[in-house]
Amino acid sequence: MWTQIIEADLGHPEHADAIVMLLDVYARDPAGGGQALNDRVRERLVPELRKRTGVHVALAFEGDEAVGMAICMEGFSTFVCEPLLNVHDLVVHPSRRGQGLAGQLLAEVERIARQRGCCKVTLEVLEGNTSAQAAYRRAGFEGYQLDPVMGRAMFWQKWLS
Repeated sequence: MWTQIIEADLGHPEHADAIVMLLDVYARDPAGGGQALNDRVRERLVPELRKRTGVHVALAFEGDEAVGMAICMEGFSTFVCEPLLNVHDLVVHPSRRGQGLAGQLLAEVERIARQRGCCKVTLEVLEGNTSAQAAYRRAGFEGYQLDPVMGRAMFWQKWLS
């Protein structure tokens, strides 16, 4: 079946439903934490995304079925003084993994980033998610470092609640 990749319209109910469904698929996966989205997140996710400027979502459909997405947020590179696009979530439905869909979604993300004048596309990936790492390498991504002596960048977090 033919796959169509589009930039989502967050005001379109079909796109909103697809975003919530696919993020729930990802959340239930071990790489996403292994737990379903709670009702609050399911209800508020798209309305909250709509409030933010610089949110871009690439959606992949096979016919009427949503099979993948990339949720991206614009940021800013202070060292280059230009915008960047961060892939916050990349989801490929389990039934479609290993078929090149991640690469197609990343190509759409790159198109969006170039259209917006971004200097780069960034993302983070878990050490144990080797299949995602392979897909990212195929799409031209590599680990981030300024100076090899200082090592690679690490993604850290601190919960505020």
